Amino acid sequence: MRLLALFFAFLLYPSPCRPQEYDLLLKGGHVIDPANNVDGLRDVAVKDGRIAAVEAGIPASRARKTIDVSGLYVTPGLVDIHVHVFLHSETGTFYESDDSVIADHICPRTCVTTVVDAGSSGWRSFPDFRRRIIDRSKTRILAFLNIVGMGMINNEVEQNPADMDPEKTAAMVRRHSDVIVGIKSAHWRAPDFTSVERAVEAGRLANVPVMVDFGYFLPERPYQKMISKILRPGDISTHFYRWPAPLMDEDGKILPYLPLARKRGIVFDVGHGAGSFHFRQAEPLVKQGFWPDSISTDLHAKSINGAMMDMPTVMSKFLVMGVPLQEVIRRSTANPARIIHRPELGQISPGAVADIAVLRLDRGRFGYVDVVGGKIEGDRRLGCEMTIRAGDIVFDYNGRAGVPWRGAELDYPRR
Repeated sequence: MRLLALFFAFLLYPSPCRPQEYDLLLKGGHVIDPANNVDGLRDVAVKDGRIAAVEAGIPASRARKTIDVSGLYVTPGLVDIHVHVFLHSETGTFYESDDSVIADHICPRTCVTTVVDAGSSGWRSFPDFRRRIIDRSKTRILAFLNIVGMGMINNEVEQNPADMDPEKTAAMVRRHSDVIVGIKSAHWRAPDFTSVERAVEAGRLANVPVMVDFGYFLPERPYQKMISKILRPGDISTHFYRWPAPLMDEDGKILPYLPLARKRGIVFDVGHGAGSFHFRQAEPLVKQGFWPDSISTDLHAKSINGAMMDMPTVMSKFLVMGVPLQEVIRRSTANPARIIHRPELGQISPGAVADIAVLRLDRGRFGYVDVVGGKIEGDRRLGCEMTIRAGDIVFDYNGRAGVPWRGAELDYPRR
């Protein structure tokens, strides 16, 4: 009988001498994983770059390294579906040298593990984008392909219908279907829907969604017509809270065509950027319950040091406007992953790639501005505490993975 009791004790309480099952254990955090309806205290174990377990009370002895994340939120790695990280040879969004991928400098410190470049490249320039940036990045980079073959060189290039070829665009999508997730129409200024219509045709041919940066609002091509009749279910309207988009009536009430478009399947994305987010639109709509389907930054060289700053800042704006934390996380993880047809991302269930964000929720008095300097204040701000990409710690704000240097067996250089 005593031997039987010892046997069960051995199974329940592994000996320190036994090989450790996990490479990394995040212990004591509040896990919010909307894709799997998890919202509570859990430990998260990682093995060989993948999630191995999400359970309460995993013993520290089962992991080679255990990190205390008590008082912090553990979520899937953030998924930002509107960024610009490709530099053309002719001009560019960012400087990119032979040993530098800009996403790997910016994303880890913002808890973002997946980004989607929103149309910086077209079918002509995408192979260069993939070779120089996508295939060399630790951060997962996906892409919407611009309907303009040259991509976003400048606004004039994007006004060229002769370079909007749905067939060649769709062919490039099919050739690189592992990383191209959709088509982008952007900055079109003519009084018709040519750019949008050709993007939708390419999306139909390649069976992928379309993202539209409508940008300019003209009476000859009503925004309402675009989201009610031209875009398909699953297509995305980005820069949604940009003024003067016709979203509310004179009394500030949401126009009825918007809920109807959402019911039809149109997706509304933030795409904050340097010129596309206005509290004049956002706060009234959020308070009326019309929240974005996805929160994104429109990260580029002119937005990172302005009102946008980073993904946690944009998330915080919606948090203090009244969107519950769990829904802010959903719109920054599971929702964008679903929108781009990559449901395996934006979650931390066992077997998934170990892309993890550890977020802190600071309390105090904080100010937030829109792109013209309009300000709101709130008592909370999200911050990135740690980022894990494919099981590797790529950002550690407070050195939680470190050990006290005195007495530790650390490999300091000898020369």
